[in-house]
Amino acid sequence: MNAAIWALVVSCVLWGTTGTAASFFPDAVSPLAIGASTMTLGGALLFVVSRRAALGVIRDRRVRGWLVAAALGMVAYPLAFYASMDLAGVAIGNVVSLGSGPLFAAVLEWRVHRRRLTARWMLSAGIAITGMALLVAGGHGDGSPVDAAGIPLGVALGLVAGAGYALFTFASGIVIRAGHSGRGTMGAAFGLAALPLAVVLLAIGGPLLAAPASIGIALYLAVGPMFLAYLFFAVGVRALASSTVTVITLLEPLVATLLAVLIVGERLEIAGWVGLALILAGVTVLSSARQPRSER
Repeated sequence: MNAAIWALVVSCVLWGTTGTAASFFPDAVSPLAIGASTMTLGGALLFVVSRRAALGVIRDRRVRGWLVAAALGMVAYPLAFYASMDLAGVAIGNVVSLGSGPLFAAVLEWRVHRRRLTARWMLSAGIAITGMALLVAGGHGDGSPVDAAGIPLGVALGLVAGAGYALFTFASGIVIRAGHSGRGTMGAAFGLAALPLAVVLLAIGGPLLAAPASIGIALYLAVGPMFLAYLFFAVGVRALASSTVTVITLLEPLVATLLAVLIVGERLEIAGWVGLALILAGVTVLSSARQPRSER
């Protein structure tokens, strides 16, 4: 139990470093190239370590459509995620991307499985949307390296990232419930997503490969927050109740925000801090409504 909790904490800390690590790339490196390199390398690694099970998932015609949907979600997610952090800042881009995911997941369940949106979902969505509005209206303060003019588009791309991740989790969940292992499903979806992203990387990744330091950062993002974090995450979710997992994963945006302030030098206005807090509060309310209570 303790090992599973710590494994999940490690995965959240690794995920929380993505924006800060990406901030050290030269300005010439596109955030799209960063997202493409992370998923191409990390996705290839995940496919290789689970290739037998992943190939079994790919060959299963019953779930092929949902597998492709999961892969498409993972194509959209890293491109929009890193672009969001580039425009709106590490703190705002990270929290909007992660905070909007559960909201989009609930909408998918409503549309596909006809699960009605509860009053608690409406409340949590309203809280989170209010928080996002505060981020757009008054996110970064004086002295912050983030250009306030880019925040609205950055928030919009964060919503795209959240929708992509929600599609990935929703579709991969259907594949797993069809009888496939979680590791095989992840390997198949990430491996398929790596193919089109490799094309993006080849097209615009030249500046990323121009300096050894940039290559080192790209390797860290692929091996750390992408490959190792998902292996640790798999250990945690096997042993813990989903309600516990949801609470612990809120560490990720907290770590990302603290690193953005302490290392990157981002400065948020009071409205920005209130907005971040409201998004996290909305996600917490939603998670407590949709996740079963732990029986441990």
